[in-house]
Amino acid sequence: MDSQADFDVNEAIKNYDSDPSEIATPDASRELQDFEHEPERLGEELALLNAELNPIVDAIADSPEAITRSANFDTLQFLLKFSAHIPAATLGKVLDLVGSALATQVDVVHADIQAQDQDALKLHKTLLEMYGFLLRWTISAVESREAQEKPTASAPAARGRAKGAKSKTAKDGVWDASAQLEAALDRISKVLRLELSRIFVTTSERDTFIGLLTKPVYHILENSEKTGRIKNTAIRNHSFRVLAMAVRNHGHAYNAQISITQALFFYSHLSEAMAELLHIVAREYNYPQLTEEVLREVSDKEFSSTDKKGPTSVSAFLVRISELLPEVVMKQMTSLAKLVDNESYTLRMAMIDVCGQMVIMISKQTDDDQRSEVAKPKMDPFLDELEKRFLDINPYCRARVMQVYVKLCDLDTRLSKRRKKAAKYAAQSLMDKSSNVRRNAIKLISRLVETHPFADDGGLLSKEKTERELDDIDARINALVPPEPEKPASGEQTLDESMLQDATQVEGAAPEQPKRPEEMTEEEKIAVMKKLAYAQELEQLQTRRKYYNEKFRFIEVVDDAADDVIQLLSAKNKSEVIEAMDFFVKISAYKIPNARNGIRRMLRLIWTKGNSDEGKGVQTHLIECYKDLFFVANPLFDRDHSDDYIMHNMITLTYGTTPAELTSLEQLLSMMMKQGMIKETVIQKLWATYAYQKKAISRTMRRGAIIVLGMLALAKPEIIVNEMELCLRIGLGELGRRDLSLARYTCIALRRISPPPGKQSDPSSPAQVAKLPNDHAVLVKLAAICEIVSDDKEWFGVAEQAISAIYVLSKHPDVLCSEILRRKIKHVFAPQAPSRPTSSGSGAGEAMEVDAPITPPPDEASQAKKQNPALALSQLLFIVGHVAIKQIVHLELCELEFKRRKAEKGTKRAPNPRKSLAAENPSPVKKGRKKSSAKDQAPAAEEVDELELMAGPSEDDITDHIAAIRERELLYGPESLLANFGPLVRDICFNSTSYNHPTLLSQAALCLAKLMCVSSEYCEKNLELLLTMMERSKDPVVRSNLVIALADMAVCFNHLIDENESHLYRRLNDGDPSVKRTCLMTLTFLILAGQVKVKSELAKMAKCMEDSDDKIKDMARMFFTELATKDNAIYNQFIDMFSTLSADTGLDEDAFKKIIKTLAGYIEKDKHAKVLSKKLADRLPRADSEKEWNDIAFTLGQLQHKDEEITKLVSEGFKVVQASA
Repeated sequence: MDSQADFDVNEAIKNYDSDPSEIATPDASRELQDFEHEPERLGEELALLNAELNPIVDAIADSPEAITRSANFDTLQFLLKFSAHIPAATLGKVLDLVGSALATQVDVVHADIQAQDQDALKLHKTLLEMYGFLLRWTISAVESREAQEKPTASAPAARGRAKGAKSKTAKDGVWDASAQLEAALDRISKVLRLELSRIFVTTSERDTFIGLLTKPVYHILENSEKTGRIKNTAIRNHSFRVLAMAVRNHGHAYNAQISITQALFFYSHLSEAMAELLHIVAREYNYPQLTEEVLREVSDKEFSSTDKKGPTSVSAFLVRISELLPEVVMKQMTSLAKLVDNESYTLRMAMIDVCGQMVIMISKQTDDDQRSEVAKPKMDPFLDELEKRFLDINPYCRARVMQVYVKLCDLDTRLSKRRKKAAKYAAQSLMDKSSNVRRNAIKLISRLVETHPFADDGGLLSKEKTERELDDIDARINALVPPEPEKPASGEQTLDESMLQDATQVEGAAPEQPKRPEEMTEEEKIAVMKKLAYAQELEQLQTRRKYYNEKFRFIEVVDDAADDVIQLLSAKNKSEVIEAMDFFVKISAYKIPNARNGIRRMLRLIWTKGNSDEGKGVQTHLIECYKDLFFVANPLFDRDHSDDYIMHNMITLTYGTTPAELTSLEQLLSMMMKQGMIKETVIQKLWATYAYQKKAISRTMRRGAIIVLGMLALAKPEIIVNEMELCLRIGLGELGRRDLSLARYTCIALRRISPPPGKQSDPSSPAQVAKLPNDHAVLVKLAAICEIVSDDKEWFGVAEQAISAIYVLSKHPDVLCSEILRRKIKHVFAPQAPSRPTSSGSGAGEAMEVDAPITPPPDEASQAKKQNPALALSQLLFIVGHVAIKQIVHLELCELEFKRRKAEKGTKRAPNPRKSLAAENPSPVKKGRKKSSAKDQAPAAEEVDELELMAGPSEDDITDHIAAIRERELLYGPESLLANFGPLVRDICFNSTSYNHPTLLSQAALCLAKLMCVSSEYCEKNLELLLTMMERSKDPVVRSNLVIALADMAVCFNHLIDENESHLYRRLNDGDPSVKRTCLMTLTFLILAGQVKVKSELAKMAKCMEDSDDKIKDMARMFFTELATKDNAIYNQFIDMFSTLSADTGLDEDAFKKIIKTLAGYIEKDKHAKVLSKKLADRLPRADSEKEWNDIAFTLGQLQHKDEEITKLVSEGFKVVQASA
């Protein structure tokens, strides 16, 4: 018979913990012992290993007691000792063997315990210890081996790709022991169900045995960062059940507490797992004491300042345990309170979450009747702490407290006062330095609005309506007076008696007891009832007033916060911008007054650069927001009502908009049109609104319809082409003459028939644009609208758009505009002619056939009315100036067309000329000259010949020829119409006292500026006059126009304007904000487009960042943000800007610091900061005044130079200045 193994569990554990490879196995198989010094060869001896292991398996299968044989036991120990070298199949076989033998032994033990066989129990003790020891060793060996075989498992797990790693492992054929481990853990649970106190009598024996069963479980959990076991639900649940049973039934609580706290401090991946374990122990096994002990130990732990892992792990644990066991955490809040002010911000964040969970728990524990009385005192400490955290020094904590408040908004408990405070704190946080804090503040305010407690008026938050309700309640309270009791007939006598009775009362007498109802008379009962009714009504009114006061204050907080959110629409962080857009969409549903301003401000985001996914995301989100707001009708509406709703919304978008907003809206609607978001039926509704004449319709509705149609036509010109006749009949007919704004927008819409260069929807294929002959109905109407007699200032806008449309649509726009000019000259200088101005030459009547219902001409009396001569001359000068500018553009387009034809001819491609130039003007020279209509209309064959001749020379020759036309022919040609106006305009501008009509002077200045853009010679002659007018004119409109004109001249004739750019910068100090805005916008364009070099005057633009006008501030900041993207522009000019700003005595010190702080923020490169710091530091010893020194020192503080010498110099310099002072 084989010898029995001499097994001492304590000795075995000691040797194993010391070094498993040193455990002696003298009775192991001799064949195996030959490999003891070369264990790596075991991996190739699978057959030998099976031959040695199979008899042991058979023996133990027959009787679990076979493990007590020393040969069997030592052989298994030998295999485990070299588990890293034996094949995986062999190790798995050992695990199955030990686990199944243990399960069999448990069944035997359970039967003997039931039979109360004490002698057998002693033998069972040894067997359980041996199998427990082998199982611990085997599971640890399996875990260590798998961690080595999957060294990269931790990396995918950390990145959230553990599943992918696992599937790859299985595919590659690497051993996965998950199923065997699950079975082993289940068998351990089976052991723990035994009444082990009957077998292990002493506590130390029981703890030792329980340790054999629990330590492999801890090993599995700790090793799961590499193996990923914790993500296996079955293994995690079995592990938790083993530990919970050991704690609940076998006195493992203290050891579990130590193991759990160590896991929290050293294994960050187990934070939430330990919380779930404690939850199972407390809930399913009714042992919350373990959680309490762990929380107490955690709260007493002090972390070093360099330890980042520990606080992070504990924080995750605290957050999770407060969600799972809030009532247990509540009992330990006294201990945990010391973590609230911990130096680690992660622990403070965790305590913020814990406080939030406590409030949620208290709210759920109390019913509706108890909430106000019981819940409030319990919640107050936690809510007080949360409010303090709004001012935490760390931005992550400030953001977290708002995230917690977002959760609290969903509670049934009404926290009216707390909600009001939270709204105020969130509104203040909108100005936080951290983008994350600002974004969460927006979310919190949105959630407070969505969950507000004011249920009247359908939950809407109308400020105006709430004010009316308050005024009404105040009026009712003031009108409410207590009812006076009715006086009896002998009122005077009764009054005297009562006064006598009151006067003769004995001091100290008992007060008169109130009468009981049965003792009262009917009159007394009525008086009492009236008093009660009065008191009741007064109480109700006061309650309502309190309610509406709270509602009004809440609306004010949200409305004021919306102003700050509007500013965040310009934030650099795109996610913050998207959050701000969602905010305005939400509050608009509740009728917050400022929502409309925010929604309009959102429009400018359509220009967000789409180079990155973020930029495209902003544009896409903006379109979705506008679609949800204005293009999604109530599902209950039928199709017709839905189209009406959308059409009405589109029109209202145009109400009260600025030109910039209209431009942005145009881009938005055209993009939506391209994406197919606007239905054809809605377009038909817009046309119906535009053409409606049966009943009175507001002018704004009709204007809005054609504005929107013109915007949509930018993406689809067919919208206007198909309804051209309607435009002529309505917008350019009698309705348009009565409403010149309608005519102007109709002209803009007609321009969409031919998309301008660069605006085609598909740049790859040039659009085939059909130009119209001058006798076409559209051009006839456009010409006629320019010649109407009107003193309305709207006429200038109509004429501008009509002439622009003529140049876009006409084959020969210069011919048609020559006719318009001639007729206008005749009208101005020969006003006695009664004939109605016509818009075309011969053939006009035939062209007008398209316009079916022709408006009858006005009678002679109305046509013969006299126009103000100054206004008539103003209108003439306006046409002259605008035609001059448009003629320049027309010449440039002709030049491009000539070059295109030359390129086509050079590549010998089939000629595919644009219809727009199929019958071009006779020659470029003739285009520039304003000749008579008869001379200008040359034969078509001659036109083609001259074009062919033009296509012959080189491109440089063409460019020179066009430039010569522009320079010499337009304003100095012998037959040019424009040549006659150059001296006239100069004379009017020069003699402003003689021509003292404001409109005339304004239009003359504008005309002069436009003519100066045509010819450099004319520009040079009149530049001094223009600069004088820009300086001395009292009209801000004139100054603004001349600023823009000077910028245009800087583009056209840079050599002439370069010396006079200082005049342009000087307008930044203009007394009128509109002129400053115009100048700043103009300089922004010129500098960013590279048309003007950045000079020392840049400091004047920097001063605009602290202007009193918010629009100027925003524009200046936007300019410097864009300038910072250019090549070191701000870095190159920083010293000059600093010097100018520092020497400016009119600049406030606070404003100086804010400007410098903003500019320094754009210096991002360390080497630039060091260079600038060195240059500024060199100035410190030469500072003439304390102010100058302070400015330099402040600027050095803003630059991230990290130079100890400079820091020391600043410190010493400050002392020197103090001493000299």
